[in-house]
Amino acid sequence: MSLTLRPRRLRRTPTLRRMVRETTLAADDLIAPLFVTAGHGILRPISSMPGQAQRSVDKLADEIDALMELRIPSVLLFGIPAHKDAQGSAGWDAHGPVPEAIRAIKRQAPDMLVIADVCLCEYTDHGHCGILAPEPNMGDVLNDPTLELLVRESVAYADAGVDIIAPSAMMDGQVAAIRAGLDAAGHQNIPILAYAAKFASAFYGPFREAAESTPQFGDRRAYQMDPANGREALREVALDVAEGADMLMVKPAGAYLDIIRAVRDRYDLPLAAYQVSGEFAMIKAAAANGWIDERRAALESLLAIRRAGADMIITYYAKDAARWLLTE
Repeated sequence: MSLTLRPRRLRRTPTLRRMVRETTLAADDLIAPLFVTAGHGILRPISSMPGQAQRSVDKLADEIDALMELRIPSVLLFGIPAHKDAQGSAGWDAHGPVPEAIRAIKRQAPDMLVIADVCLCEYTDHGHCGILAPEPNMGDVLNDPTLELLVRESVAYADAGVDIIAPSAMMDGQVAAIRAGLDAAGHQNIPILAYAAKFASAFYGPFREAAESTPQFGDRRAYQMDPANGREALREVALDVAEGADMLMVKPAGAYLDIIRAVRDRYDLPLAAYQVSGEFAMIKAAAANGWIDERRAALESLLAIRRAGADMIITYYAKDAARWLLTE
């Protein structure tokens, strides 16, 4: 009798494959991004992201019901204001789209975990993530003045009842500043999910349509990370950990699985990864052309992110994936 190892023995049937599966994916692992716009009666499809839409607060209820029915535990909110200015002051308006959405969601679904993205790019008329320097250095984003505004935005969301603050501006010291600001405002129990390694990626294109946040000049490579740098990413993560981050994030996910793995190996904090708009749109486009099986490709991509070490995945496929997993 041959004693040769035969790995195929464990792949013979679907039940056997499920029993020995090393990585699992469940609805509990998923976070659904939502784009909330000022106004009423608005449900505006996003052309580059099929199935996604900008919604006014009064149009959120059906979406929240669908997410709750699928047992998706969390949403990540992005706001689109009625008016923008150089400072992004709509970001900390207590009656802006995100604070109003937070209150509406918590009234409707108290158990839904609401995360608020904290940045200024959706709220500034120039589309950058902070305060711009005056001439002759116009275009440079000023770090410390921006921190003050990120704190104001974070406190406004906490006052509205948010569960988690997620700063994404990639300003130096933003986690420490927001932690101090939240604590001073009596929000010591609000955790911070740090966009610890956020790269200046080409995969953000559709998001800029969705959030109406395209920079009016230049780009964000002076503050978001160079895609070539892995060791620098770990230094960024270490700084956020030292500043008091409760949770960590790598963004994007698919092209940065090595970074997710490296962060997972070094830190025990909960780790999220963001499957960004371009990743979602590529699968959608290929599937629409009949080049790939959308369900298999989407679930495979999400499994890869989990296998790399992410505990949670922010994905526009949240609802579809949760439905598909019910029949896996």
